[in-house]
Amino acid sequence: MNRPVIDHLNAELASAFVLALNAKRYHWTVTGPHFRDYHLRFENLYAAADGTVDELAERIRMIGGVPLHAPAQIEAQSKAAISNPASRLDAKAMLSEALANEEAVITLMHEGIDLAGGAGDPGTADLLTRFVQVHQKEAWFLREMLG
Repeated sequence: MNRPVIDHLNAELASAFVLALNAKRYHWTVTGPHFRDYHLRFENLYAAADGTVDELAERIRMIGGVPLHAPAQIEAQSKAAISNPASRLDAKAMLSEALANEEAVITLMHEGIDLAGGAGDPGTADLLTRFVQVHQKEAWFLREMLG
């Protein structure tokens, strides 16, 4: 069991949960003249983030760890910022917030790839390499929508 890799994967897992929850919030609350485009983009963003959750948790189990599973753990360990539910965001602010979180997760994944490689854990490095591409694509879409 490699505690630093497990801890890192739990931060990845927490961040994935936050990305997914934020995307659902945006999806449900976006308004404006381009509602349909934003609504669909945020649903795709949710699907991309949520699609990583199970594999991250299972990888943690495979290497001897326990995946985080409580809201307090998610809040404490996420590197993505939790969207403030009390604030009313316009579509541009949602896109900007989502992009900042995607960029934070991309940086975290690069760190995880290096950590796993140094720990002799090619399985984790491979998983994160695959997932970083998912987040790079989402960041690209968000940047393009922001112009």
